[in-house]
Amino acid sequence: MKRLNFTLDSETVDLLNRLSAQWYDGNKSQTVRAALESLAAHAGKQGWIVKGYTPVRSAATVECHECGSRQAKGNLIFRPVFERSAGPSAIQSIPNEEWVECASCLETKQV
Repeated sequence: MKRLNFTLDSETVDLLNRLSAQWYDGNKSQTVRAALESLAAHAGKQGWIVKGYTPVRSAATVECHECGSRQAKGNLIFRPVFERSAGPSAIQSIPNEEWVECASCLETKQV
C-alpha cells in the first residue's frame, strides 16, 4: 500500500462517501479502485462506433455484414450510423465497403 495526498472538491468527497457507503461498506480505497477499473474498461480506444441503424430498402442484392446472408433487392436492411467516440468496439476508420445488416442480426445486437 502507498499513501497518496491529493485534494478533492466537496462534491467529489460527497460522491465518494455515498458510493463507498452504498457499495463497499465505507471502504473508500476499494471505491476508488472500482471507479478506476471501470473507467479503464469503458474508455477503450478512440475511433468510430455504431451509434444506431437506419432502415432502408435494398437497391440491389447485398450481403449482411454480420451473418453474410444474401438480401434481395427490395428487402428492408439496416445501415449503421457512425459516431466519433471511444469504446472497446471502436474501429479506426469508417469502412469503404457497403455495410448493411439484416433484421435478424440487428434484433440480436445490443446497441
